Amino acid sequence: MPLNFTIVPPSSALASALQQKIDQKIKPLGALGQLEALALRIGLIQNTLTPTLNKPQIIVFAGDHGLAAAGVSAYPASVTAQMVANFLNGGAAINVFAKQHGLGLWIVDAGVDADLSAYPGLIAAKIARGTRNCLTEAAMSTAECYAALQKGAELVKASYAQGCNCLGLGEMGIGNTASASLLMHRLTGLPLADCVGRGTGLDDGQLRHKMSVLEQVLARHQSVSADSPLEVLAAFGGFEIAMMVGAYLQAAELGMVIMVDGFIASAALLVAAQCYPAVLAYCVFSHVSNERGHQALLTHFNATALLNLDMRLGEGSGVAIAYPILQSAVLFLNTMATFAEAGVNQ
Repeated sequence: MPLNFTIVPPSSALASALQQKIDQKIKPLGALGQLEALALRIGLIQNTLTPTLNKPQIIVFAGDHGLAAAGVSAYPASVTAQMVANFLNGGAAINVFAKQHGLGLWIVDAGVDADLSAYPGLIAAKIARGTRNCLTEAAMSTAECYAALQKGAELVKASYAQGCNCLGLGEMGIGNTASASLLMHRLTGLPLADCVGRGTGLDDGQLRHKMSVLEQVLARHQSVSADSPLEVLAAFGGFEIAMMVGAYLQAAELGMVIMVDGFIASAALLVAAQCYPAVLAYCVFSHVSNERGHQALLTHFNATALLNLDMRLGEGSGVAIAYPILQSAVLFLNTMATFAEAGVNQ
C-alpha cells in the first residue's frame, strides 16, 4: 500500500523580501541570531511576510511495545497506561508546560496494553494492545502499520480543521527508545552503539543487556532493507511512532509549522523523511535531547536545535518549552520597529 501525500518544499519566492524586512528592524544586522533564521523559516513555511501562530497544539501518542518484555527499560510496561492516566489528570510535565504557554493538548491511545475506556478525555485510536515482540516477529503487520499512519494523519487533519497551524508531537511508551534506536540504526547506517542510550535511566549492566537484545532483534530482521522505511517501521514498531510518522507527513502537506521534540519524535521524523524528504523543510527542532543518538540524528537532518537543556523526558516537553521562542521570532518580525519608523539613522 503506497503512501499518498503531496509534500513540496515551501516556496522561496518571499525569501529576499522576508530577509529585507528582518534587516530593516531596529538592530544591527544579524543581532537576533537564530531568531532571525527562525522568523525567515516560519515566514517561508506560511508563505507570508506576516506569519502567525494560530491555536498551537501538541498531540501526545501513547503505545506499548512487545519488546519491553525483554527488559530493555528500567520501568515495567504497566507504566505506559499509568502515565496516560497522569496526562489525563493533568499531572505530567507536558500538562504543566502546555498550560503555561497556552498550548492545546491531545492525548491519544495509539496502542496501550490496557483498557482506557474509563477516561473520557482520551482520544481512542488503539491499533492493538501493544506491538508484538520484535525479538521473534515483526512488531506490527503491514496493515497495522498503515492503519497507524492513517490515524496519525486523520488527527492532524482534525487539528488543522480547528484552526491549528503550529503542531508539536510527543510520545509515551515504555520501550520506545529501543524501537527508536533500531529505526535510527537501520535507516542511517550509524553503528548501533551510537544509537542506543539509557532511556528511562538504565545502569551500565542494564544498558549492556539492552544492546545485546537489540543486536538479536537486528539479526532476526536482517533482511529488512533501509530502502523500505515502512517495512523497517513495521519490523521495529511502535504504534505511537507510526502515528507520529503519519502526523508529520499530513502536517507538512497542510503547510503547518512542525515542532520536533526529542529522540523518539526525531526517529519518527526519520522514517517520514525517508518517505518524503520535503517534510524536513516544515520542521523546527525544539531541543537536543540528552538521550544518546539524538545529536547524531540532528546532524543527519543537518539541523540545529533551539535549546540544549539536557532533557530526555519525551511527552512533547521540549516542544512546549521551546514554543515561546517561535512566538518571539514571529512577534519581532511583525511588531518591532524599523529604523525608519523609529527615526534612527542606519
